[in-house]
Parts: sequence; structure tokens; C-alpha cells
Amino acid sequence: MESQRETLSSRLGFILLSAGCAIGLGNVWRFPYITGTYGGATFVLIYLLFLVIFGLPIMVMEFAIGRASRQNIGLALKTLEPPGTQWHRYGPFAIAANYLLMMYYTPISGWLLSYFFHSVDGSLSHLSSAEVSTSFTSMLSDPWSMLAWTSVVIILGFFINSRGLQKGVESITKVMMVCLLLLIILLAVNSMFLEGGSEGIAFYLKPNLSHIRQAGLFNVVFAAMNQAFFTLSLGIGSMEIFGSYIGKERSLTGEATRVIILDTAVALLAGLIIFPACSAFGVKADAGPSLLFITLPNIFSQMPAGRFWGSLFFLFMSFAAFSTVIAVFENIISYWIDVRHVPRKRACRNNAIAMVLLSLPCILGFNAWSGFTPFGAGTGVLDLEDFIVSSTLLPIGSLLFCLFCTRKIGWGWDNFLQEADQGTGLKFPRWARFWVRWGIPALFVVIFIKGYLDILVH
Repeated sequence: MESQRETLSSRLGFILLSAGCAIGLGNVWRFPYITGTYGGATFVLIYLLFLVIFGLPIMVMEFAIGRASRQNIGLALKTLEPPGTQWHRYGPFAIAANYLLMMYYTPISGWLLSYFFHSVDGSLSHLSSAEVSTSFTSMLSDPWSMLAWTSVVIILGFFINSRGLQKGVESITKVMMVCLLLLIILLAVNSMFLEGGSEGIAFYLKPNLSHIRQAGLFNVVFAAMNQAFFTLSLGIGSMEIFGSYIGKERSLTGEATRVIILDTAVALLAGLIIFPACSAFGVKADAGPSLLFITLPNIFSQMPAGRFWGSLFFLFMSFAAFSTVIAVFENIISYWIDVRHVPRKRACRNNAIAMVLLSLPCILGFNAWSGFTPFGAGTGVLDLEDFIVSSTLLPIGSLLFCLFCTRKIGWGWDNFLQEADQGTGLKFPRWARFWVRWGIPALFVVIFIKGYLDILVH
């Protein structure tokens, strides 16, 4: 570790940064949809169980690898691995996954920023359902507009990162996360008091076993396990990097628990925004882009003070997406600082240019390259990029972290436990060794195989 390596200024900064990385489109876009599809409140309970037995241990492992090595994922495994082993070879793949994630995440973040500004200026107000749908289609068909908004996200993100870990990343993320939490509470309260919204609240919060029978128990359990895993951004070192920036005053299980509670609170509150609103205006919480960019704008156009609430919603969504962008950018930048010894400002400038170029395939996939349908009709470049990250690199990376922390040929259980338990706070349960050693890896294999089977079948 180099002596000049930056650290976070506070424990709150670490928790909010880690939560900001986890909180993103998976919480407020995907979570409400799959909750509706797989049984409402009963699904939520199963999801919470998997967060504890599945997501929490892997997050603790990422934090422990980071704090013990004091390195970015590009060097962390090499620092901790036994001599002669090859665990470090995953490092470059993890960094590549961060780039690939941002190749489609930054264009979507640009959509949200665009919709925020269009909500503020009133151009989304008083539109008919057909006009709302047409406005989204028009945006996707215009690559120059999408590139402009994507570039704003990328340049602003790397500018914040260029200001340093404490003055840039930590200070801005603290403000954004506080604003995000205040906005989501305000939006949830507004939705809960909409006339006709009580049915949506009941579906969301009142367990009903008939919904489980309709969806199929296996499908419900797998969907809950899948969401618990993907919502936390595990497997590519995006959590590991923040572990490398903190001290040893607090145990990592306690800190990971706080991050997961914050992440879950945002996901649950997002449901309290969407389900009552959809119920009040008689629409379904559809999957995919239509939920955020067609269904909800239609609701806001009918809602009293809809321009105000729509602007707040897309501001909240922009904060949620942007907190992830800044966190992942920090992981990318730290790789160039730690491994390639490139100064922070130059690394930010070079990567900003590279990321704008790397975002082009996703942007063009909706217009000039729309004929490319890797998984059949209705799919595109974004689907391919998301599949490589979500169904391949994330589960493989998480499996490797789990094996690395529990096997003698890796870092080993005793070393992991010693690092995780340093400091005051909740300790990692020693009795969970068998589950972590065998149960969790088995689940990752199931997720990996199921992801590929779904593509082959469909």
C-alpha cells in the first residue's frame, strides 16, 4: 500500500458511499416490478431472508478483502493470495465488468436526467397516453440527444471523482444520498394518500399465499434470491474498493448490515411510491423502460400537481442512478491509480473520453443498430451487455470471492474471519462456516446456470 493512498473521512461517508453504490435502478425500477409479478408482500419476506443469508456474507467478504489488502480489486487478490496461486487473474475481469456495466448504465442515467429536465420545464405535462409513449420512442430514435445526455452524466461523474475521494466522491455522495432519502419519503407519503391507492398498498404489504401459488413457489424463491444478489452490486469489486478506504475501528458485519438496511429501505419505499400510484390510476406496474418512462409519466400527467411530483420523482431517480455511477467510476479510477500509477485527474480525463465512446454501442442499439437482436425480437445491445454483467461476471465474481475467503488454497476462513471481526460491532457468525463454504457457492452455480437456460429457452 502506498503511504499517500486516500481514505474516507468518516464512517458515515463509508456507509453512504457503499449504500449509494448498491442503491440504483435495481431498487426502484426492477424491485417493484418483480414484487408485483411474484406475489407482493410474501415475495418481499422471502427476498429479505435471502438478503440476510446470501447478500450479507458476500458483502462482508468484499469489504474484508478490501480492508485487508488496502488495494483496488486489480491488486487485492494478488496481495492476499497464497504464493503460487492464480486468484489475481480475476482482477482485470472485475474491472472490465465495471466498464461494461457503465456502458449501458450511463445512457439510462442520461434518460433519467433528460426526463427530470423535461418534467421541470413542463414538456411532459398534460400529454395523452399516446403522446407520452411517442416522446419516449422519439428519445430512443435520436442518438445525438442520447449521446448528449449520456456525456453530461459521464463528464459530471468523472469531474466529481477528479476532485478526490473526500472532497469529491464522499462529500457529493453524502449530499445526494440525504436528498435521495428525503425525496423518496416525500414521494411515498404522497402516493400512500392518493385516492384509490389503498389496494396497491394492501397488495404490497399484506402477505397472500394465493399469489405464490399463481407464480409458482420455485419461481418466487429464485426471483427473490436473484434480486437479493443483484441489488447489492456484488462480485465486481465495487464494494471491495470502499472497504480498502476505511479503518479497523468497526467490525465489517455490522457495517454491511447498515448498508443493506439502507439499500432495502429505499427499495421498499420505492414500492410505496409505485404500487399506490398505479392502483389509484388503474394501471399495471409494467416491466422494463415502460414503467419509468411511459407508465409513471402518464400517472403524473393525471395527478394533481403532477408536474411537481414528476419532477421530484425523476430527480430522485437521477440521484439513485448517479450515486451508483460515481461509486463505480471510483472503482475504475482507483484501478488506474493503484495498478497503473496514473494521477487521479489524468485518469479521470482519459476515462471520461473512453466512457463516452464505450457508451455508443448501447445508444446506437436503439436506432442505427436496432437490427441487432442477440436474444430475439425486442432485444438489443443493452440486453447483451446486461446479460454479460448480470448473468455471467457478477455470479462468477461472487463465487470466486466466496471460495477465496473460505478455502485454504485462497485467503482462508481464519484470515477472513479475523479481518471481518476486527473492531467493535456485530461479529460474523462462526457457526455459518458450512453454509458459507458450501451453501452459497451452490446458489451461485444455480443462478449462473438458470441465467443461461433462460436465454437458451427463450
